[in-house]
Amino acid sequence: MSAKSLPKSQKAARYFPKENKIRVETIPIPTPKSNELLIKVHSSSLCHSDTMLLEPNDAGLVLGEGTPVTIGHEATGTILSIPDACTDNSLKVGSRIGFLCPVGVCYECEGCQIHNLHCEKGGVMAGFAADGFFQEYVASHWRNAHLLPDELDVYTSAPLFCAGTTAWSGVVGAGIKEGEWIAIIGCGGLGHLGIQYAKALGYKVIGIDLGEDQLQDAKACGADHTFNPMADKDYISKIKEITNGGCHAAVNFTASKRAYESTPPLLRINGIMMVVGIPNEPLAFSPMDVAMMKYRIGGGNNGTPSNLGPMIEFSAKHGIVPHVTNYKIEQIQEMIDLVREGKAKGRLAVKWD
Repeated sequence: MSAKSLPKSQKAARYFPKENKIRVETIPIPTPKSNELLIKVHSSSLCHSDTMLLEPNDAGLVLGEGTPVTIGHEATGTILSIPDACTDNSLKVGSRIGFLCPVGVCYECEGCQIHNLHCEKGGVMAGFAADGFFQEYVASHWRNAHLLPDELDVYTSAPLFCAGTTAWSGVVGAGIKEGEWIAIIGCGGLGHLGIQYAKALGYKVIGIDLGEDQLQDAKACGADHTFNPMADKDYISKIKEITNGGCHAAVNFTASKRAYESTPPLLRINGIMMVVGIPNEPLAFSPMDVAMMKYRIGGGNNGTPSNLGPMIEFSAKHGIVPHVTNYKIEQIQEMIDLVREGKAKGRLAVKWD
């Protein structure tokens, strides 16, 4: 399909702040701005943070001013048109791409090198305070896009453009050595990718989750041991024994305050707790433990367009594949319910064609 033969309207999953509901609507096809690609979306995947629109939060998410917004910030698609302003000669009409979600940022300032939410110009994230990717066609700044290598399938790779880069930054950011132990806490949408990255990097992995389906998925992804804290009250002592003193790192992908409170005991002395999942309430830690280096604290997130390359290349080389279950856009509420109830295995996505 070319940009000239587009339909005039499309389906989209929209969040209505005044009603606190998400429903499917028919809206116009976006008109790209002078710096934007027009993209035919093939897959839009659902992230837990999308469902946070429906919940009170202390995470600083910008939810708009009551205007309905299309949700979603993970997607893959095909380029239909390229703006004259684009200086990336690798992007062509027909290229298969994934893309991140900054809107109105400069990409150049000190803040943007850490995360585009810190842009000195301001800016927002698509899917929260600007229209996101749960729609058939998307207009997005050309700098958000990254080519998909031939090894990556366009229908299963959408989660790499949030879950993948987030899981990658959490695991790689821990900075441990090959052969050392890492705990992956929360083995669902983020965690199943974190386990794959950790195993490909040569780490020994312990998967922790409250869901038996998620733990089975963790084993399938290569976890050396798995534990359900609700079913095994002695899991911490068992992990200490298996690891000969505790894990060198623990990456918490959950939004559970309780899970965070139980993470430091999993670590050996001077181990690192990687904060990735975002609970809806503040966390507490012991300043004494951190000051005395009983454990360290680090962070991981979905990064910036400029640092996508290593994750994408590593994923292609090592066969990192998101476990994706496809739905129709009319099933968006079913998808949201599964994620909110912690019953989702891997990632849930709308396949548009």
